[in-house]
Amino acid sequence: MNERLEKQLALLIELDKLKGVLRRTKVKSVEGRLENSAEHSWHVALMALLLEEHANEPVDITRVIKMLLLHDIVEIDAGDTFVYDQKAIAAQAEKELKAAQRLFSLLPEDQGKPLLELWLEFENAKTADAKFAKALDRLIPMLLNFHNDGQSWQEHGVTAQQALTVNNKIELGSTILWQKAQSIISQASKKGWLK
Repeated sequence: MNERLEKQLALLIELDKLKGVLRRTKVKSVEGRLENSAEHSWHVALMALLLEEHANEPVDITRVIKMLLLHDIVEIDAGDTFVYDQKAIAAQAEKELKAAQRLFSLLPEDQGKPLLELWLEFENAKTADAKFAKALDRLIPMLLNFHNDGQSWQEHGVTAQQALTVNNKIELGSTILWQKAQSIISQASKKGWLK
């Protein structure tokens, strides 16, 4: 039991590093401060809890929340990739898989293997749970950007067409949330926040 606990605690301490991985979007509540990946994971997990009713299909909300709490831990090793940088996105998958394998291998196998499988399910986005989780993961940065006057979009010269193309996967998890996302993109374009 002590060896098992030590492995679990080792991963928990390793996960503290996620607090130091900065994203491109700033938090709404503290002017000028970038969001970190741990805050993002917490925020999107709460989003799942609150918006479950908007999933296209019935989902197991516990599994969705687990996916969202786990999905970005790979950024400890692989770093955060800006969703609109398609060249970087293409190279990121291999780095993230290696990171997931390393991190989940810190746990006892009977715990690490199912968590790795859940992470892979999220990445592949084929199940109802994963599609909904992915939709939320795409929507929350859009909401923050919109409520921060398009901060990240403006800083990186993102176009309305890029925002539509990159985020259209939201529809696979929730048509209602995709309609909201399209409205956000339209309003941001009118305000000049998206080119």
